[in-house]
Parts: sequence; C-alpha cells; structure tokens
Amino acid sequence: MASLKVSIQTDMKAALRESDKPRLSTIRMLLAAIQRREIDERIELDDGSVLQVIEKLVKQGAESAKQFAAGGRDDLVAKEKAEIEILKAYLPEPFSDTELDTLIDAAMQSTGASSIKDMGKVMSAIRKQAQGRVDMGAVSGRVKAKLAG
Repeated sequence: MASLKVSIQTDMKAALRESDKPRLSTIRMLLAAIQRREIDERIELDDGSVLQVIEKLVKQGAESAKQFAAGGRDDLVAKEKAEIEILKAYLPEPFSDTELDTLIDAAMQSTGASSIKDMGKVMSAIRKQAQGRVDMGAVSGRVKAKLAG
C-alpha cells in the first residue's frame, strides 16, 4: 500500500494534468506544510504524522472561514470551505457516536481508569486509535463526563 504522502503527490500530478487549479493549489499547500514539518523536525513523516498535518490545516481553514464570515467576506469563506473539503478527502472515515463510545469504554477498561485523575491515560490510549477520525476536543469532553459520572 502506498503511503499517504505518495498518494497526495499522485493526486497533485493528476490535478496538474486536469488543470484543476483549486485542487492543485490546496494539494500544493498541503505538501508544503508536510515538507516544512519534515525539514523543521529533520525526519520523514509517516502516515500518522501526515494526518496530523492535514488535521491542523483543516482546523486552521475552519477558523479562517469563521473569521472571514465575521468580516463579511463570503468569497473567502467559500474558498476556505472548498479547501477543507479537499483536505478532508485524505482523512479516514470519522467515527460514529456508537463507535466512539465503544472506543472510550474500551480505553477506560484497558487503562483501569476510575476517576478524572486517569483522564490522561485514557486520552493517550484513544489518541493512537482515533488519529484523524475524530476531534480530540470532543472526545475529551465525553471522557471527562464518563469519568466524572
């Protein structure tokens, strides 16, 4: 199986051949972010690290879209949302609520978590399995509620 980074590079070539400028621009931005992180950390990113870069860009795009909407710049909001959709294509299928609850329960059982003090252990166990498939902020709230109640 080809790595995620190779898949992204292949998609960039396809977008270039098809003259799909918005897609090409977004993929180039993504590859630049991946390369920047590789240079900064002096490592070759694996698929998990590439997913982190994609998640960060999606989060930044959503924040930018919110700022543009507040400023009345609907043209830029549409551009940001289009970029987010292109980036989300590289993320794995998100967890359903049921799958997420099952994952949280399994992590709590495997770590022996019983109180809010054990939240770090549970989040660490979930983070490995949920990479790119769920917003960790939402997971944090759910874990906290289950440990408190």
